[in-house]
Amino acid sequence: MTAVLFGTVSLRDPETVPFCVFTGCESQNRQLSSLLAMISHPAIRAFRSSVRCWRQWTVLKAALEASDVSGWRWYSSPIRGVTGMEEILARVVAPLPTYETRDKSPPPPESNSLDFMHFYGSLEKEDKLGFLAKLSQDFGVDHKSVSELALRLLDTQLRDVATVLQVEDRLRYGLTPRYKQLLNHISRVEGGVKFLVDLRADVLEIISSKASESPHIRDLNGTLKSLLSEWFSVGLLRLERITWQSPCEILQRISQYEAVHPVRNWTDLKRRVGPYRRCYAFTHAAMPGEPLVVLHVALTEDISDNIQSIVREFATLDSEEDVNKINAAVFYSISSTQAGLQGVELGNYLIKRVVRELQSEFPHMAQFSSLSPIPGFSSWLQGLLGQYRKEGRGSDLLSEQEWKEVEQATDSAPGTPAIEALRKLIATGEWLRSERLTRVLEPVLMRLCAWYLYGEKRRGYALNPVGNFHLQNGATMWRLNWHADTSPRGVANSCGVMVNYRYFLTETSKNSALYLQNKVIVASEQVLGLVSQFQKNSKL
Repeated sequence: MTAVLFGTVSLRDPETVPFCVFTGCESQNRQLSSLLAMISHPAIRAFRSSVRCWRQWTVLKAALEASDVSGWRWYSSPIRGVTGMEEILARVVAPLPTYETRDKSPPPPESNSLDFMHFYGSLEKEDKLGFLAKLSQDFGVDHKSVSELALRLLDTQLRDVATVLQVEDRLRYGLTPRYKQLLNHISRVEGGVKFLVDLRADVLEIISSKASESPHIRDLNGTLKSLLSEWFSVGLLRLERITWQSPCEILQRISQYEAVHPVRNWTDLKRRVGPYRRCYAFTHAAMPGEPLVVLHVALTEDISDNIQSIVREFATLDSEEDVNKINAAVFYSISSTQAGLQGVELGNYLIKRVVRELQSEFPHMAQFSSLSPIPGFSSWLQGLLGQYRKEGRGSDLLSEQEWKEVEQATDSAPGTPAIEALRKLIATGEWLRSERLTRVLEPVLMRLCAWYLYGEKRRGYALNPVGNFHLQNGATMWRLNWHADTSPRGVANSCGVMVNYRYFLTETSKNSALYLQNKVIVASEQVLGLVSQFQKNSKL
């Protein structure tokens, strides 16, 4: 007799009952059937999700079928496989009500949403792709009906305006995917909004990894993004200041989500929410205790030109803030915590709200700036050096004197060997150990970085994602800072260079419009001067 312990199943009362399934023992299976008859259906669903082995599920299924548990047929299909997917989708995705009854149809039972969430959560990664593909393709828009409505709209163009508007409204309603109703109902159950945020994260991963090229999956992503943009509109968000007195769970999440400058320990975190520092987060009522986007701010006398003075050097900080030492607010880290909210505007609104908050606290404050990392600069530079080496244009990037100094410092021959030596130095960060190389490379890397930020574009906008974010907000590309981030990550990502995007509050609206509409980047004289040097040296 072989025993397989499944665990515990919650009864209608608070107690739990452990039980076993004995394979090959009919009497024990009968006992299990009797026990299961006392268990609530939600408990069966919860228990089923913990069963991963198909042999265990076969035994449980046999016991359930032998029992008289009402409603068992609802959960009798296998968790994986086309049949199980079709069955649950056919049951939980209701047909779109007719146009005439769209406001009169009763809502489906809450159990439909819970069953969908539970079923999806039980799937493995590869099964989720098939499930989402079936949901988006088989339960989307009724294309035949839409085509008929479109033809009808064309036929009514010469009739009165009221008729045209009514047909347009019917067409608009007909363009609603069937699954959109289900998504709306899921958002109303406990944990439903968070489920949909995570669901979109899965969809985005499918799209970015090219696991599926289905246009239906992309349409599902568009529908989810539209819904989430409504549910997470700025008017429904709450601005929260995080302090050392905030709940431990929030502090822990703030630490875990910090993606720009990792928090080393609790002492480090305590300092980042202590004197001369501010930490703010947007939260949402549907996701309590879950920060959506987090902004860290340093309160300084002048706009900081390096991150070490903010996240490493705390000896100079007083236990009590001196308002006379606070003239500038430096946004040194902003992190979106939910992959499923990508493309839903949160960060720009958070910065604007925080500026208003700080102005209220410090009316004299007039300097607002980021101290931003430059992800992608080093990898872009590696590609550029490789391209110039292949084309024999190495002399276009550095002056003759600069190449000579690189050759001498690296003991390499002119031409290709020198370019390869430079590539290796940048890839390993070894150049930082040589004072001579650091001196030689400073003007080179600064002008190359300025061009990367200002001149490299994607569809006419800044290629660098951090730069694109701040420029959309109306910031000015104000200052590049040498040796601003000497951490291993900072050196590997951007050769230690950081950039200040300055927020001149009276100009942000104009700058934002220039960038978004005309793709014009507003930059300081320092940045434009470095760009000019690059153009002169590279002979563009």
